[in-house]
Amino acid sequence: MSAPLMLIPGLICDARTFEAQATHFECLMIDGFDAATSLEEMARRVLQTGPQRMSILGHSMGGRVALEVWRMAPERVERLALVSTGVHQVRPGEADKRFALRDLGRTDGMEALVDQWLPPMIAPAGRTDPALMSRLRRMCVEAGLDTFEAQIIALLARPEVKSLLPSIDCPALVVTGAEDTWAPPEQHRAIAAAIPGSVLQIIDHAGHMLPAEAPHFINEAITAWLERPARS
Repeated sequence: MSAPLMLIPGLICDARTFEAQATHFECLMIDGFDAATSLEEMARRVLQTGPQRMSILGHSMGGRVALEVWRMAPERVERLALVSTGVHQVRPGEADKRFALRDLGRTDGMEALVDQWLPPMIAPAGRTDPALMSRLRRMCVEAGLDTFEAQIIALLARPEVKSLLPSIDCPALVVTGAEDTWAPPEQHRAIAAAIPGSVLQIIDHAGHMLPAEAPHFINEAITAWLERPARS
């Protein structure tokens, strides 16, 4: 039997990211990180909340949190899935873009921030789905500006993680959407190449909000990952 599945959401997201997974799998979920200002603090929350041994799936920022869990307590990780994420350090111009969104939120409100930030995260086909867009928009707006500000501080102070990848010796899954412009396929090919024995999947017609955009396909990927033999 596999260890319990723990799902970790990304920036200004919560358990609603994984609605389609929660109805398909028996799983635990982190329901957002509120105003945590470091990825290490977020990882400690996962370790405090989760069982002694877990199969961990992190989406977007949650993928970076999952890697911090691996750094802190690899013996507690039976499997690791990195979805729509990255391992690069802060890039030129990244801080300015994040602070510009923060400033927009301060002047015009969280709705304006989300209306600028969210649509590019979704593949073009998904942007025409009112139910999908409304659900994701509501989730992100309800996170609030304080949470956004705290979490971008955490992301801009993120620790180096690329060197961790070769140490991952459990069944690893690396997944992204073919139309994810924030965490694109080539980025995930490099991540998968650095993790021994990892499985890479690129899901067509999907963007960054992969668990909500393409639930059937990511659920299939998760099922196959959970069926892989775990390390002893």
